[in-house]
Amino acid sequence: MSNGEGRRLNKFISDSGYCSRREADKLILQNQVSINGKRPGLGAQVMPGDVVMVEGKRIRTVNPDKTDRVYIAYHKPVGITCTTEAHVPGNIIDAVGHKKRIFPVGRLDKDSEGLIFLTSDGDIVNKILRAENAHEKEYIVTVDKPLSGQFAERMAKGVPILGTVTKPCKVMILSRNVFKIILVQGMNRQIRRMCEHFGYEVTRLKRTRIMNVKLDALKLGQWRNLSAEEMAEINQAVGGLSGTAGAAGKSRPRRQNGPKTGGRRR
Repeated sequence: MSNGEGRRLNKFISDSGYCSRREADKLILQNQVSINGKRPGLGAQVMPGDVVMVEGKRIRTVNPDKTDRVYIAYHKPVGITCTTEAHVPGNIIDAVGHKKRIFPVGRLDKDSEGLIFLTSDGDIVNKILRAENAHEKEYIVTVDKPLSGQFAERMAKGVPILGTVTKPCKVMILSRNVFKIILVQGMNRQIRRMCEHFGYEVTRLKRTRIMNVKLDALKLGQWRNLSAEEMAEINQAVGGLSGTAGAAGKSRPRRQNGPKTGGRRR
C-alpha cells in the first residue's frame, strides 16, 4: 500500500493469507474485524499504517511474490465437510491437518468424495471461483439402476433444475450403472439433481479432475502439493496470477491426520 493508496478490507485480509474474500466479508459482518480499534463496514479501505485485527489477531501483508503460499490437492473422503468452521465435526481443515492456515477452493458435498484444492492464497480462490463456469470438472457417478440408452444424450443437452436449465455437458456411459460427466458449472448438488430429474438416485459420486489436475493415484485421505507446472496452467486458465507458480512444492502425497472421531456425528 504505497503512496498513500488504500486497499479494500476484504482484499487486504485475503492477501494476508488469512482467508478468502468471501470469508473475510462474513467475518466483517460478524464484527470479527477491526481497523484501528473500530468496526468497519464491508467497503472499508485499509491505509498504510492501519492496524487490522481479525478474530483477535493482527493481520499483515505478506511477501508479494507469494513464495510462502500453499496450494494442495486433496482426495476428500465421504463424510468430510468443506468448511473452515472449527466447530463443525469432520471439517476439512482438521481432516487435512496442514500446519499452515488453509481453506478450500469451492466445495465438494459431504456425501461425495474426490479431488478438491486447498490453499493459503485468498487471491487465487477468488480468481478460480470467478472462473468456475469456464473450467472443466470431471466426475465418475454411480446410480441405483441401469442407465437407459438415451440417458447420456439427454443429460448432455441440459437438465431443468433449481429454476433454470443446466449448461450442456459431456457424458459418457462407462457401465450399466456408472457414467462419467464433465461439467463447466457448479450448482448446488447439481449432478444429484440432474440424475433425480430422470428417475435415478446417485449412490456414489467421485470428482476425478479439476481443470488440468487429475486425482490419479492420490489415495483417499491423502493430499499433495500442486506442482509448479500445474499452478502455471491454473494461473493461465483463470486469467493469470503472478508469483503463485513458484510457490508450489514437490507433489509427494501426504496422509491426512484425520479428524477426531469421539462424539462426532458422522
